[in-house]
Amino acid sequence: MTKPVLIVEDDQMQRHMLATLLKRKLSFNAYEAQHGRKALEILEQDKEQTIKLIILDLNMPVMGGIETLEALQQKHPNIPVIMLTGSKNIEDAVEAMKLGAVDFIMKPYEAERMAISVKNALKISTLTKEVSRLKGEKNGTYTFENLIGYDKGLLSIVEIGRKASAADIPILITGETGTGKEVFARAIHGESVRKGKPFIAVNCGAIPSQLVESTLFGHEKGSFTGAIEKSLGKFREAEGGTIFLDEVGELPTDTQTKLLRVLQQKEVEPVGAGKPVPINVRLISATNRNIKQEVEKGHFREDLYFRLNVLEIELPPLKERKQDIPALTNHFIDRFCATQNTLPKEVSETTYKQLMEYNWPGNVRQLENTISKAMVMSEGHTLEISGITDENSAKNMHNIIDASQSKNHIDILSNEGVFKSIFEIEQEAIEIALEHFDNNITQAAKALGIAKSTFYKKIKSKT
Repeated sequence: MTKPVLIVEDDQMQRHMLATLLKRKLSFNAYEAQHGRKALEILEQDKEQTIKLIILDLNMPVMGGIETLEALQQKHPNIPVIMLTGSKNIEDAVEAMKLGAVDFIMKPYEAERMAISVKNALKISTLTKEVSRLKGEKNGTYTFENLIGYDKGLLSIVEIGRKASAADIPILITGETGTGKEVFARAIHGESVRKGKPFIAVNCGAIPSQLVESTLFGHEKGSFTGAIEKSLGKFREAEGGTIFLDEVGELPTDTQTKLLRVLQQKEVEPVGAGKPVPINVRLISATNRNIKQEVEKGHFREDLYFRLNVLEIELPPLKERKQDIPALTNHFIDRFCATQNTLPKEVSETTYKQLMEYNWPGNVRQLENTISKAMVMSEGHTLEISGITDENSAKNMHNIIDASQSKNHIDILSNEGVFKSIFEIEQEAIEIALEHFDNNITQAAKALGIAKSTFYKKIKSKT
């Protein structure tokens, strides 16, 4: 169970009373620490950054409130702090607020006053993180440390990305849909010599074919029907920075030819201009297609492929970096709270296990959508995940059939070339499932996505 609040108070009874209040009023569980040093230890152990708020007593042994607040501002500046004290000295409040505390509450406090302060501070916490992320994206300073899993599931890829950042060469990022190719490209840009300069992202698959050239390279006013004003084009908008061409495999063949010239000559020729314009941009492209196969089919120019693929970085699917799922889950909860102005929900160990066991064919994007849906649909203050179990069962069935292709292949046609009935196909699937799970009916029924009682009925109907 995640605990979004850390209570730092030397009086054990006061700690327990406050923890009980938070549980009763807001349904939040809380960590407890008897002094500042213990609090810092708890924060160091919170690798997934589940702690969103600290309630800090002013007067404590070992490490007092002000000293702890100063340390927090250095090590954990994004976690809001509510100061708590029995002192009526106004100077204490002024000093705490100067050091970054978001609120200062006198003991004894009213339960409702504390609940409101906690709600407001939690909203500040999520909003601050989201603003920081958006600011990094906008000003081109987004770095690899902003990536969830940069030190875990993405560690080996980040090491390659950092080397790519240091060299101003074209990069081709590959990987399944939803693995975060654009975010990774932003991190390459943010750690390169071009950081702070424009980062222009273009989805090549979303541009109408007749507008691809003018969108990328610009056009003069009146150069074609609808060109009511001059356009610089995406390449010139990225001058001095990076242009990111997502789904580059979707580019029409004639545009591929012109893009090759842009890379060779480092200049673009706007539609209707009649003369080229020099450019200084770094190109990062991405695709979820197998470009080598597209080249072999004649759908993609081989010479352009080699120009784009000076260095290829393949992002792993989420199923290969499951250790990042808890941190990603908390990140998406924070983002949802910031955009929807709501409070975070706690995540149980059961829910984490459920998320970790799923294979996520839609990768990080699917996880984000699942968390957003759960934030809307969950009752109370605990996140509840629904809607992925049936998909999992279907995937298990698919895996079972794949693993049994050589000896238990299911054909929908009989030997006479006639379609089998649903009953016949169903019985074959049941036989494969039972064989796969050594006649364990519970596991076989679960894999096929049907109730155990229904499974028994279907077995009996065969006999």
